[in-house]
Amino acid sequence: MTNALMFNLGVLGSVATSSLVAWRGCLVVKPALQPEKPLILYDMEACPYCRRVREALTALHLDVEIRPCPKGGKRYRDEAQAAGGKQLFPMLVDENTGDVLYESTDIVEYLFNTYGERSVPGYYRSKPYQPVLGSLASAVRGLKGMRAHPSKAPAQPLQLWSFEGSPYARLVRERLCELEIPYRLHNLGKEHWTEIGPARQRIKPGPYVPEPGGKRDAFYQQHQRVQVPYLEDPNTGESLFESARILRYLDETYAL
Repeated sequence: MTNALMFNLGVLGSVATSSLVAWRGCLVVKPALQPEKPLILYDMEACPYCRRVREALTALHLDVEIRPCPKGGKRYRDEAQAAGGKQLFPMLVDENTGDVLYESTDIVEYLFNTYGERSVPGYYRSKPYQPVLGSLASAVRGLKGMRAHPSKAPAQPLQLWSFEGSPYARLVRERLCELEIPYRLHNLGKEHWTEIGPARQRIKPGPYVPEPGGKRDAFYQQHQRVQVPYLEDPNTGESLFESARILRYLDETYAL
């Protein structure tokens, strides 16, 4: 099977994953001010509970330092245990308040209360059926982003512009997790309903104009487009759009 066909099948599976979780983690609910010290999330991409936290981070436009902790990983699991006392994920460390939190429901409530200054919206509240759908959503992707693969550790964390519901960005986050590559996740959620749709086929016709003064506007001013995923690697100076190119780059640069 060709690489192009495998990639397209991966995209279809990722679209199914976003559909099963009702496309949460796409639209911004309330832009929050970035804290002085970055939030740190010990994360496993394929874990449905970790996904709930990342959805809330997108809803609040909050950036976060991702420390990947896939099963079999050796790079950050001991660090997580030293910081919180156990290897249980998701685990959020907020150095601004000194809080260390486990359990996705508690973390989501903390994020909305502390940084959104509001209660959790109904769309993001825990529902009894969510674990089942979340597990099914991960199964559709073949549990990509669950287990560690041998890799070289970068000297500096990478930078990824993404939003949780993006099917294309998910493919990159899965690979970063499997390779245990730390990265700063810059959430670039859609700030208005007219931005719904792929970068070149949004609902609103005509040239794309982001909301003035927002994170998307700042990105647009720098790159003349708003498209995710976008990866910057300070270790090599590489900057890449397009998930297929990014995946190829990560494998060529860091996979063993």
